[in-house]
Amino acid sequence: MGKEKRNVIIVGGGVIGATTAYYLSRHSSYDRSIHKITIIEAISCASAASGKAGGLLATWAYPSCIVPLSYQLHAELASEHNGTERWGYRGLHCASVRAMGKPSEPDSDCSTPIVNSNGWKKNTQMNNGDKSESLLTVRVPENLDWIDADTIKAYTEMGTPKNTAQLHPYLFTTSMVDLATEAGVRLIFGRVTDINYSSDSVRGVKYEDKLTKELKELEASDVILAAGPWTSHLFPFAPVEAARAHSVIIKAQVSPYAIFTEISPLKHGRNQKHAPFVTPEIYPRPDGTVYVCGDTDTSAPLPLSSDLVTCDENECQNIIDQVSTISVKLKGEVLKKQACYLPNLKKGTVDGPLIGKTIFKGLFLATGHSCWGIQNSCATGKLMSELIFDGKAKSANIESLDPRRLFE
Repeated sequence: MGKEKRNVIIVGGGVIGATTAYYLSRHSSYDRSIHKITIIEAISCASAASGKAGGLLATWAYPSCIVPLSYQLHAELASEHNGTERWGYRGLHCASVRAMGKPSEPDSDCSTPIVNSNGWKKNTQMNNGDKSESLLTVRVPENLDWIDADTIKAYTEMGTPKNTAQLHPYLFTTSMVDLATEAGVRLIFGRVTDINYSSDSVRGVKYEDKLTKELKELEASDVILAAGPWTSHLFPFAPVEAARAHSVIIKAQVSPYAIFTEISPLKHGRNQKHAPFVTPEIYPRPDGTVYVCGDTDTSAPLPLSSDLVTCDENECQNIIDQVSTISVKLKGEVLKKQACYLPNLKKGTVDGPLIGKTIFKGLFLATGHSCWGIQNSCATGKLMSELIFDGKAKSANIESLDPRRLFE
Protein backbone atom coordinates (compact mmCIF):
# COMPACT_ATOMS: atom_id res chain seq x y z
CA MET A 1 0.00 0.00 0.00
CA GLY A 2 2.85 2.36 0.82
CA LYS A 3 4.30 2.20 -2.71
CA GLU A 4 1.13 3.43 -4.40
CA LYS A 5 1.26 6.89 -5.87
CA ARG A 6 -0.19 9.28 -3.29
CA ASN A 7 -0.98 12.96 -3.20
CA VAL A 8 -1.65 13.85 0.43
CA ILE A 9 -3.02 17.25 1.41
CA ILE A 10 -2.88 18.37 5.04
CA VAL A 11 -5.25 21.23 5.78
CA GLY A 12 -3.76 23.30 8.58
CA GLY A 13 -0.23 24.36 9.51
CA GLY A 14 -0.66 24.07 13.26
CA VAL A 15 1.02 21.51 15.47
CA ILE A 16 -1.20 18.62 14.31
CA GLY A 17 -0.64 19.34 10.64
CA ALA A 18 3.07 19.90 11.26
CA THR A 19 3.67 16.63 13.10
CA THR A 20 1.54 14.75 10.59
CA ALA A 21 3.69 16.09 7.76
CA TYR A 22 6.84 15.24 9.70
CA TYR A 23 5.88 11.64 10.38
CA LEU A 24 4.57 11.10 6.86
CA SER A 25 7.95 12.22 5.55
CA ARG A 26 9.71 9.84 7.97
CA HIS A 27 7.58 6.78 7.27
CA SER A 28 9.53 3.83 5.88
CA SER A 29 7.26 3.71 2.82
CA TYR A 30 7.65 7.40 1.97
CA ASP A 31 9.16 7.87 -1.48
CA ARG A 32 9.60 11.44 -2.71
CA SER A 33 9.43 10.26 -6.32
CA ILE A 34 5.83 8.99 -6.03
CA HIS A 35 4.47 10.58 -2.87
CA LYS A 36 3.48 14.23 -2.72
CA ILE A 37 2.70 15.72 0.67
CA THR A 38 1.36 19.27 0.89
CA ILE A 39 0.45 21.45 3.86
CA ILE A 40 -2.05 24.20 3.06
CA GLU A 41 -2.05 26.88 5.75
CA ALA A 42 -4.31 29.92 5.64
CA ILE A 43 -2.11 32.52 7.38
CA SER A 44 1.20 31.27 8.78
CA CYS A 45 2.35 28.14 10.55
CA ALA A 46 1.52 28.08 14.27
CA SER A 47 -0.47 31.31 13.92
CA ALA A 48 -3.39 30.03 16.00
CA ALA A 49 -3.50 27.98 19.22
CA SER A 50 -0.37 26.02 18.30
CA GLY A 51 1.70 29.16 18.68
CA LYS A 52 -0.06 30.51 21.74
CA ALA A 53 -0.40 27.43 23.93
CA GLY A 54 1.38 26.66 27.18
CA GLY A 55 3.32 23.68 25.86
CA LEU A 56 2.86 21.30 28.80
CA LEU A 57 3.57 17.60 28.23
CA ALA A 58 2.52 14.93 30.72
CA THR A 59 2.00 11.19 30.99
CA TRP A 60 -1.07 11.93 33.12
CA ALA A 61 -2.84 13.79 30.31
CA TYR A 62 -5.77 12.37 28.34
CA PRO A 63 -6.86 10.33 26.42
CA SER A 64 -4.83 7.47 27.84
CA CYS A 65 -4.81 5.53 24.56
CA ILE A 66 -2.35 7.96 22.92
CA VAL A 67 -0.73 9.91 25.77
CA PRO A 68 2.13 7.48 26.57
CA LEU A 69 3.05 7.16 22.90
CA SER A 70 3.01 10.89 22.33
CA TYR A 71 5.03 11.69 25.45
CA GLN A 72 7.69 9.20 24.41
CA LEU A 73 7.78 10.53 20.85
CA HIS A 74 8.29 14.06 22.17
CA ALA A 75 11.32 12.84 24.11
CA GLU A 76 12.68 11.05 21.05
CA LEU A 77 12.24 14.09 18.82
CA ALA A 78 13.97 16.32 21.36
CA SER A 79 16.89 13.90 21.52
CA GLU A 80 17.15 13.52 17.75
CA HIS A 81 16.80 17.18 16.80
CA ASN A 82 18.29 18.97 19.83
CA GLY A 83 14.90 20.04 21.10
CA THR A 84 16.41 21.45 24.28
CA GLU A 85 18.02 24.25 22.31
CA ARG A 86 15.69 24.31 19.32
CA TRP A 87 12.28 24.42 21.03
CA GLY A 88 12.92 24.65 24.78
CA TYR A 89 12.20 21.05 25.67
CA ARG A 90 12.84 20.13 29.31
CA GLY A 91 11.41 18.15 32.18
CA LEU A 92 9.85 20.06 35.04
CA HIS A 93 7.82 19.76 38.21
CA CYS A 94 4.07 20.35 38.23
CA ALA A 95 1.77 21.09 41.14
CA SER A 96 -1.60 22.50 42.09
CA VAL A 97 -1.61 25.42 44.50
CA ARG A 98 -4.47 26.92 46.43
CA ALA A 99 -3.78 30.44 47.46
CA MET A 100 -5.45 33.37 49.14
CA GLY A 101 -4.67 36.31 46.93
CA LYS A 102 -3.67 39.66 48.33
CA PRO A 103 -5.99 42.17 46.61
CA SER A 104 -4.05 45.03 45.12
CA GLU A 105 -7.06 47.08 44.00
CA PRO A 106 -9.92 46.46 46.43
CA ASP A 107 -11.98 49.39 45.24
CA SER A 108 -11.73 48.82 41.50
CA ASP A 109 -14.88 48.70 39.42
CA CYS A 110 -16.37 45.25 38.80
CA SER A 111 -18.87 44.55 36.08
CA THR A 112 -18.56 41.20 34.34
CA PRO A 113 -18.73 37.81 36.05
CA ILE A 114 -15.95 35.33 35.44
CA VAL A 115 -17.12 31.75 35.05
CA ASN A 116 -14.75 29.01 36.09
CA SER A 117 -14.36 26.55 33.23
CA ASN A 118 -12.41 23.60 34.50
CA GLY A 119 -14.06 21.49 31.82
CA TRP A 120 -11.32 22.38 29.32
CA LYS A 121 -8.50 23.00 31.75
CA LYS A 122 -5.61 20.59 32.00
CA ASN A 123 -5.93 20.14 35.76
CA THR A 124 -9.14 18.29 36.59
CA GLN A 125 -7.91 17.26 40.03
CA MET A 126 -8.74 20.43 41.90
CA ASN A 127 -12.07 20.65 43.66
CA ASN A 128 -12.95 23.58 45.85
CA GLY A 129 -14.85 21.35 48.23
CA ASP A 130 -12.04 18.84 48.72
CA LYS A 131 -10.67 19.09 52.24
CA SER A 132 -8.46 16.01 52.15
CA GLU A 133 -5.49 15.84 54.46
CA SER A 134 -3.03 16.03 51.57
CA LEU A 135 -4.42 19.42 50.55
CA LEU A 136 -4.57 20.80 54.07
CA THR A 137 -0.91 19.99 54.73
CA VAL A 138 1.15 22.72 53.11
CA ARG A 139 4.58 21.43 52.20
CA VAL A 140 6.15 23.56 49.51
CA PRO A 141 9.51 22.74 47.86
CA GLU A 142 12.27 25.15 48.82
CA ASN A 143 13.05 26.12 45.24
CA LEU A 144 9.44 27.07 44.56
CA ASP A 145 10.31 30.47 45.94
CA TRP A 146 8.46 32.66 43.48
CA ILE A 147 4.98 32.18 44.91
CA ASP A 148 4.59 34.30 48.04
CA ALA A 149 4.66 31.89 50.97
CA ASP A 150 2.03 33.76 52.98
CA THR A 151 -0.56 33.26 50.22
CA ILE A 152 -0.25 29.46 49.90
CA LYS A 153 -3.00 27.48 51.61
CA ALA A 154 -2.46 24.09 49.93
CA TYR A 155 0.13 22.43 47.72
CA THR A 156 -0.24 19.12 45.88
CA GLU A 157 2.39 17.60 43.64
CA MET A 158 1.03 16.53 40.26
CA GLY A 159 4.13 15.68 38.29
CA THR A 160 7.92 15.47 38.28
CA PRO A 161 10.53 15.70 35.52
CA LYS A 162 10.10 11.93 35.11
CA ASN A 163 6.51 12.26 33.85
CA THR A 164 6.10 15.95 33.02
CA ALA A 165 7.87 18.15 30.50
CA GLN A 166 7.38 21.28 28.44
CA LEU A 167 8.32 22.92 25.18
CA HIS A 168 7.78 26.20 23.39
CA PRO A 169 4.83 25.39 21.09
CA TYR A 170 5.57 27.96 18.40
CA LEU A 171 9.20 26.88 18.10
CA PHE A 172 8.24 23.21 18.14
CA THR A 173 5.55 23.58 15.48
CA THR A 174 7.68 25.64 13.12
CA SER A 175 10.60 23.26 13.62
CA MET A 176 8.40 20.32 12.64
CA VAL A 177 7.34 22.18 9.50
CA ASP A 178 10.96 22.99 8.66
CA LEU A 179 12.03 19.37 9.14
CA ALA A 180 9.13 18.18 7.00
CA THR A 181 9.84 20.60 4.16
CA GLU A 182 13.51 19.58 4.23
CA ALA A 183 12.28 16.04 3.54
CA GLY A 184 10.20 17.11 0.55
CA VAL A 185 6.90 18.31 1.99
CA ARG A 186 5.46 21.31 0.15
CA LEU A 187 3.98 24.28 2.03
CA ILE A 188 1.26 26.41 0.41
CA PHE A 189 -0.25 29.50 1.99
CA GLY A 190 -3.93 29.76 1.25
CA ARG A 191 -7.31 29.31 2.88
CA VAL A 192 -9.04 26.06 1.98
CA THR A 193 -12.63 26.90 1.11
CA ASP A 194 -14.05 23.54 0.09
CA ILE A 195 -13.38 19.84 -0.25
CA ASN A 196 -13.97 18.32 -3.68
CA TYR A 197 -15.71 14.96 -3.74
CA SER A 198 -16.34 12.35 -6.41
CA SER A 199 -19.17 10.09 -5.30
CA ASP A 200 -18.06 8.79 -1.88
CA SER A 201 -14.37 9.74 -2.24
CA VAL A 202 -12.35 12.93 -1.98
CA ARG A 203 -10.56 14.17 -5.05
CA GLY A 204 -8.98 17.37 -3.78
CA VAL A 205 -9.56 20.81 -2.30
CA LYS A 206 -10.29 24.35 -3.36
CA TYR A 207 -8.31 27.14 -1.75
CA GLU A 208 -7.86 30.88 -1.98
CA ASP A 209 -4.23 31.82 -2.52
CA LYS A 210 -3.05 34.06 0.33
CA LEU A 211 -1.18 36.50 -1.90
CA THR A 212 -3.14 36.61 -5.14
CA LYS A 213 -6.58 35.80 -3.68
CA GLU A 214 -7.02 33.56 -6.70
CA LEU A 215 -9.25 30.52 -6.20
CA LYS A 216 -7.30 27.37 -7.03
CA GLU A 217 -7.85 23.62 -6.96
CA LEU A 218 -5.45 20.89 -5.94
CA GLU A 219 -6.04 17.20 -6.57
CA ALA A 220 -5.47 14.68 -3.80
CA SER A 221 -5.73 11.00 -3.06
CA ASP A 222 -5.96 11.81 0.65
CA VAL A 223 -7.06 14.89 2.57
CA ILE A 224 -6.27 15.24 6.27
CA LEU A 225 -8.27 17.89 8.09
CA ALA A 226 -6.06 19.27 10.85
CA ALA A 227 -7.69 22.68 10.95
CA GLY A 228 -8.43 22.82 14.67
CA PRO A 229 -11.55 24.88 15.46
CA TRP A 230 -12.02 25.62 11.75
CA THR A 231 -12.50 21.93 10.90
CA SER A 232 -16.30 22.08 11.01
CA HIS A 233 -16.27 24.92 8.47
CA LEU A 234 -15.02 22.41 5.91
CA PHE A 235 -16.62 19.27 7.30
CA PRO A 236 -19.89 20.09 9.12
CA PHE A 237 -20.19 16.52 10.40
CA ALA A 238 -17.28 17.17 12.78
CA PRO A 239 -18.71 18.41 16.12
CA VAL A 240 -15.82 20.80 16.73
CA GLU A 241 -16.52 24.08 18.46
CA ALA A 242 -14.26 26.93 19.47
CA ALA A 243 -13.51 28.40 22.89
CA ARG A 244 -11.37 31.51 23.16
CA ALA A 245 -8.49 31.48 25.62
CA HIS A 246 -6.36 34.44 26.64
CA SER A 247 -2.78 34.34 27.82
CA VAL A 248 0.07 36.65 28.71
CA ILE A 249 3.84 36.28 28.71
CA ILE A 250 5.70 37.91 31.58
CA LYS A 251 9.42 38.54 31.82
CA ALA A 252 10.64 36.64 34.89
CA GLN A 253 13.36 34.11 35.65
CA VAL A 254 11.89 31.57 38.06
CA SER A 255 12.33 27.89 38.94
CA PRO A 256 10.74 25.28 36.63
CA TYR A 257 7.39 24.51 38.21
CA ALA A 258 4.20 24.38 36.16
CA ILE A 259 1.52 25.55 38.55
CA PHE A 260 -2.24 25.05 38.39
CA THR A 261 -3.70 27.63 40.73
CA GLU A 262 -6.93 28.19 42.56
CA ILE A 263 -6.85 31.76 43.79
CA SER A 264 -9.39 33.50 46.02
CA PRO A 265 -10.75 36.04 46.76
CA LEU A 266 -10.81 38.11 43.59
CA LYS A 267 -12.00 41.53 44.61
CA HIS A 268 -9.05 43.17 42.94
CA GLY A 269 -9.89 42.51 39.30
CA ARG A 270 -10.91 45.17 36.83
CA ASN A 271 -13.58 43.06 35.24
CA GLN A 272 -14.58 40.37 37.72
CA LYS A 273 -17.50 39.74 40.03
CA HIS A 274 -19.01 37.00 42.17
CA ALA A 275 -16.28 34.45 41.38
CA PRO A 276 -15.24 32.42 44.46
CA PHE A 277 -11.93 31.61 42.78
CA VAL A 278 -10.11 31.62 39.45
CA THR A 279 -7.64 29.13 38.06
CA PRO A 280 -4.86 30.65 35.96
CA GLU A 281 -2.17 28.22 34.83
CA ILE A 282 1.46 29.28 35.14
CA TYR A 283 4.28 27.87 32.99
CA PRO A 284 7.83 29.18 33.49
CA ARG A 285 9.98 28.77 30.40
CA PRO A 286 13.76 28.33 30.10
CA ASP A 287 14.08 31.59 28.15
CA GLY A 288 13.40 33.75 31.20
CA THR A 289 9.70 34.21 30.57
CA VAL A 290 6.54 32.93 32.22
CA TYR A 291 3.44 31.97 30.26
CA VAL A 292 0.11 32.42 32.07
CA CYS A 293 -3.34 31.54 30.70
CA GLY A 294 -6.81 32.05 32.10
CA ASP A 295 -10.26 30.57 31.70
CA THR A 296 -11.97 30.37 28.33
CA ASP A 297 -14.82 32.51 27.09
CA THR A 298 -17.33 32.30 24.27
CA SER A 299 -18.11 36.00 23.96
CA ALA A 300 -16.41 36.36 20.58
CA PRO A 301 -17.28 33.92 17.76
CA LEU A 302 -14.56 32.17 15.80
CA PRO A 303 -13.40 34.45 12.96
CA LEU A 304 -12.66 33.33 9.42
CA SER A 305 -8.93 32.99 10.04
CA SER A 306 -6.35 33.24 12.82
CA ASP A 307 -5.18 36.73 11.87
CA LEU A 308 -8.66 38.05 12.72
CA VAL A 309 -8.67 36.73 16.30
CA THR A 310 -9.34 39.55 18.75
CA CYS A 311 -7.62 39.86 22.10
CA ASP A 312 -9.62 41.33 24.99
CA GLU A 313 -7.30 43.60 26.99
CA ASN A 314 -9.49 43.27 30.07
CA GLU A 315 -9.21 39.48 30.04
CA CYS A 316 -5.43 39.70 29.80
CA GLN A 317 -5.26 42.27 32.56
CA ASN A 318 -7.39 40.03 34.76
CA ILE A 319 -4.82 37.26 34.33
CA ILE A 320 -2.02 39.64 35.26
CA ASP A 321 -3.93 40.90 38.29
CA GLN A 322 -4.73 37.37 39.45
CA VAL A 323 -1.18 36.02 39.50
CA SER A 324 0.29 39.24 40.86
CA THR A 325 -1.74 38.74 44.05
CA ILE A 326 0.22 35.57 44.85
CA SER A 327 3.63 36.38 43.38
CA VAL A 328 5.70 39.53 43.56
CA LYS A 329 8.06 38.04 40.97
CA LEU A 330 5.23 37.81 38.45
CA LYS A 331 4.68 41.55 38.59
CA GLY A 332 7.35 41.91 35.93
CA GLU A 333 7.23 43.33 32.42
CA VAL A 334 4.40 41.96 30.31
CA LEU A 335 5.92 41.03 26.97
CA LYS A 336 2.82 39.82 25.17
CA LYS A 337 -0.97 39.66 25.46
CA GLN A 338 -2.71 37.22 23.14
CA ALA A 339 -5.74 35.07 22.45
CA CYS A 340 -6.51 31.92 20.50
CA TYR A 341 -9.31 29.39 20.05
CA LEU A 342 -9.22 25.84 21.37
CA PRO A 343 -10.75 23.07 19.24
CA ASN A 344 -13.18 21.37 21.61
CA LEU A 345 -15.70 18.68 20.78
CA LYS A 346 -19.29 19.54 21.56
CA LYS A 347 -20.57 18.03 24.77
CA GLY A 348 -22.84 15.07 24.30
CA THR A 349 -21.27 13.97 21.01
CA VAL A 350 -18.15 11.79 21.22
CA ASP A 351 -14.92 11.80 23.18
CA GLY A 352 -11.92 13.28 21.48
CA PRO A 353 -9.74 13.94 19.78
CA LEU A 354 -10.93 12.63 16.43
CA ILE A 355 -8.16 10.73 14.66
CA GLY A 356 -8.68 8.58 11.61
CA LYS A 357 -10.86 7.76 8.63
CA THR A 358 -14.30 9.13 7.81
CA ILE A 359 -17.07 7.54 5.75
CA PHE A 360 -15.61 9.29 2.70
CA LYS A 361 -12.70 7.42 1.15
CA GLY A 362 -9.49 9.39 1.45
CA LEU A 363 -10.83 11.92 3.97
CA PHE A 364 -9.25 11.85 7.43
CA LEU A 365 -9.75 13.89 10.59
CA ALA A 366 -7.05 14.89 13.05
CA THR A 367 -8.77 17.44 15.23
CA GLY A 368 -10.60 18.20 18.48
CA HIS A 369 -7.57 17.96 20.75
CA SER A 370 -8.80 20.64 23.18
CA CYS A 371 -6.10 21.77 25.65
CA TRP A 372 -3.82 18.77 25.06
CA GLY A 373 -3.04 19.39 21.39
CA ILE A 374 0.67 20.00 21.88
CA GLN A 375 1.04 16.97 24.14
CA ASN A 376 -0.83 14.62 21.78
CA SER A 377 0.48 16.05 18.53
CA CYS A 378 3.29 13.53 18.03
CA ALA A 379 1.07 10.49 18.51
CA THR A 380 -1.50 12.01 16.17
CA GLY A 381 1.09 12.63 13.48
CA LYS A 382 2.62 9.18 13.87
CA LEU A 383 -0.77 7.45 13.73
CA MET A 384 -1.90 9.47 10.73
CA SER A 385 1.24 8.44 8.85
CA GLU A 386 0.38 4.80 9.57
CA LEU A 387 -3.22 5.24 8.46
CA ILE A 388 -2.03 6.72 5.18
CA PHE A 389 0.82 4.35 4.36
CA ASP A 390 -0.17 1.17 6.23
CA GLY A 391 -3.94 1.48 6.04
CA LYS A 392 -4.32 1.19 9.81
CA ALA A 393 -3.00 2.58 13.08
CA LYS A 394 -0.23 0.35 14.42
CA SER A 395 1.38 2.27 17.30
CA ALA A 396 -1.75 2.60 19.45
CA ASN A 397 -5.33 1.40 19.66
CA ILE A 398 -7.45 4.39 18.67
CA GLU A 399 -10.81 2.75 18.10
CA SER A 400 -12.29 5.08 20.72
CA LEU A 401 -11.14 8.09 18.67
CA ASP A 402 -12.47 6.86 15.30
CA PRO A 403 -14.35 9.69 13.51
CA ARG A 404 -16.69 7.14 11.95
CA ARG A 405 -18.44 6.95 15.32
CA LEU A 406 -20.09 10.21 14.31
CA PHE A 407 -22.12 8.39 11.69
CA GLU A 408 -23.36 5.50 13.80
